[in-house]
Amino acid sequence: MNIAIVGTGYVGLVSGACFSEMGVDVTCVDIDTEKIARLNAGEIPIYEPGLRELVCRNVEAGRLHFVTSLAECLDNVEVVFSAVGTPPDEDGGADLSYVLDVARTFGRHINRYTLLVTKSTVPVGTAAKIKAEIAARLAERGVDIDFEVASNPEFLKEGAAIKDFMSPDRVVVGVESERAKAVMTKLYRPFLTNNFRVYFMDIPSAEMTKYAANAMLATRISFMNDIANLCDRVGADVNMVRKGIGTDARIGGSGYGGSCFPKDVKALARTARENGCVMRVVEAVEATNEAQKKVVFEKLSSALGTELAGMTVAVWGLAFKPETDDMREAPSLVVIESLVAAGSIVRVYDPVAMAECCRRLGDGCSLPGDGRIEYASDMYDAALGAGALLLLTEWKQFRMPSWPVLRRVMTNPLIVDGRNIYDRSEVESEGFIYYGIGR
Repeated sequence: MNIAIVGTGYVGLVSGACFSEMGVDVTCVDIDTEKIARLNAGEIPIYEPGLRELVCRNVEAGRLHFVTSLAECLDNVEVVFSAVGTPPDEDGGADLSYVLDVARTFGRHINRYTLLVTKSTVPVGTAAKIKAEIAARLAERGVDIDFEVASNPEFLKEGAAIKDFMSPDRVVVGVESERAKAVMTKLYRPFLTNNFRVYFMDIPSAEMTKYAANAMLATRISFMNDIANLCDRVGADVNMVRKGIGTDARIGGSGYGGSCFPKDVKALARTARENGCVMRVVEAVEATNEAQKKVVFEKLSSALGTELAGMTVAVWGLAFKPETDDMREAPSLVVIESLVAAGSIVRVYDPVAMAECCRRLGDGCSLPGDGRIEYASDMYDAALGAGALLLLTEWKQFRMPSWPVLRRVMTNPLIVDGRNIYDRSEVESEGFIYYGIGR
């Protein structure tokens, strides 16, 4: 089976590599010529465990290809996946310009029945816009070619994306015909030979499912953040509370970030407003999360006040979560900007997101305030001369630090544990002042 995937970002590249691993011939398309050149040279533009090996293996086997033109490969494929970005507009809606560009190219160049599948996260009703764009391009050509659209939203967790794709807990597919259903069944059956967990539904329901799933988990995270803040006030331990109400580890901390939750929660709220419905819980979730990103700095500022001006502050963890270099909407961005504004010298370290931080923030000179950012060579170098250490991302290598080494290199033994990964009594026994969230 031959397919094309437009977009070599996180979703497109992971999807292409995994489909090719199952024997599908995959052509990944991206208009970014530099990125395609890098991929063809064996360079992977994102960090995801196991992705480099998967891509290189399938390129060598001749099942995975990278090109810059969808038109060149359309005659050879049965399915085109659209996995381009849908960044947020200024008003919180999803920017569909890239999605509709794919539809226009598709309509201008197909010559036989082809299925266009939207894998990007898009608002309900986008499939109708895609169909209209394709039909308009076919009308311009004066041809009547059969085509269909489908929706296949992704549910990949950064840091575990390959496992999620190769062994999915569910696959959601929105279709309009038995023909499209048969094509998608053929594609996904190899991944689910023992338990075929593909949920076929109408396209609007599939589009809604993605937003609803992310908004539900975002709500749970923000709810537990509110509980943690209340625990601080009443003397309860949020870890004990969490055990008492559930076992989902993805709850609590210094706020959610990444490519999905922030923009999807905003877009869902915007869709509701456009349809005359105010989703008060969802809008409160967004507001709660933005406030939660400030909690770590607020705890530090409460402890040190004006001492932050000129103080070196170590930051461990920049990515919004472990096993990725993604800093989109990461709490670290809010914390760093607040520290620089307060006049601190911020020494940062992350196992994989250093280059991304530098790309986003540079040396901090462009940020308002008298402070600056310095990039450390390792976790202990970040703590050298620091008057405080902030843990923002729970990378494994941060979980068991050498407390004696930290005690020697820091000028003031203060730790703010933004992810509640340390045992308070152990840290305090090593001579540190410890602040958690809700503990």
